[in-house]
Amino acid sequence: MQRTCLLILLLSLNAMLTAQEKMPPSFLDVSYFTGNIARHNDDILHLITDHPEGVIVGWNRKTNGEKEWEQLYGYPDYGFSFSYQDLKNEFLGENYALYAHYNFYFFNRNLMMRIGQGLALTTEPYDKAENFRNIAFGTRLMSSTYFMLNYKRERIFDRFGLQAGISLIHYSNANVKAPNTSINSLLLNVGVNYDLDGEVDRYRNDSLSLKYSEPIHLNLAFRTGVNESDVIDSGQYAFYILSAYADKRINRKSGVHLGSEIFFSNFLKEFIRYRAISFPEDEITGDEDYKRVGVFAGHELYINRLSWLAQVGYYLYYPVEFEGRMYLRTGLKFYPGKNWFTSLTLKAHAAKAEAVEIGIGYRL
Repeated sequence: MQRTCLLILLLSLNAMLTAQEKMPPSFLDVSYFTGNIARHNDDILHLITDHPEGVIVGWNRKTNGEKEWEQLYGYPDYGFSFSYQDLKNEFLGENYALYAHYNFYFFNRNLMMRIGQGLALTTEPYDKAENFRNIAFGTRLMSSTYFMLNYKRERIFDRFGLQAGISLIHYSNANVKAPNTSINSLLLNVGVNYDLDGEVDRYRNDSLSLKYSEPIHLNLAFRTGVNESDVIDSGQYAFYILSAYADKRINRKSGVHLGSEIFFSNFLKEFIRYRAISFPEDEITGDEDYKRVGVFAGHELYINRLSWLAQVGYYLYYPVEFEGRMYLRTGLKFYPGKNWFTSLTLKAHAAKAEAVEIGIGYRL
């Protein structure tokens, strides 16, 4: 939840940083969707009973290349969108969500890829007395991500255009509170778009090169948050992560990382105690260390003052088994100045989330 609130703020700030005295054109789009809930976990089979459907409404501001990053990424749009989804199951109910999003274009701007991140509200969250069958949503308020890949044409009929394609909507609270098996919907969508300004698109093109290089920099980062194990009502605990890594900028868009970090995951203290008492056959004594130490490599994609982070890690120090030695991290970084950065990331083991991480760091 904290992750999505901060993400919306960061995207809004990034949009404001690109604003000009004369704003580029904007447009609205409305899409109806229907499809299926993905069977990513056999435990949610009782929650898949029909084809979910809903609508996505979006407001979009175009870019015209006044900023270098706009030209490098093919003049994307940014904006906000709202979705309503009926999950067609009495235990899942209906979801309402608000997102910040970017639209990226390919193939002469006929193919649009939208990435949106935001907050979702569900009408039927888990309740151990009233709705114990909904193991997907442990909280009423949660995060949501959606992807849309559409064939899009503008101004077919006056200011009206058409778009159609496929979408994916993901809901999860990222293990802030159990249960949290999450829900993924695979969807077909069709819709219309409407030009609000009626202006001809004009793009600045300075023939920029991707070539760019910087020396290797050392980064120090601190991340924190709260999470809970998969054992319902086992309690929410704070965690702390200290990271040190080197980064190398290889061009205007990309950089690579290599580093190490230590995890102080307090929820593991309770999980270790629970396993020792409840499952003695696992040969856990209850005295095992709850700390872990990992090494990781990653990639950073720079978009103006925002960047998208993706890392793969491996625990070198791993005193007790929990979800495997490999871990993943993905999310956003925001650079308010030259050296300082903030981050909002998700740490997971394969498709299973462990924690939302709020971070601050310094690039030496």
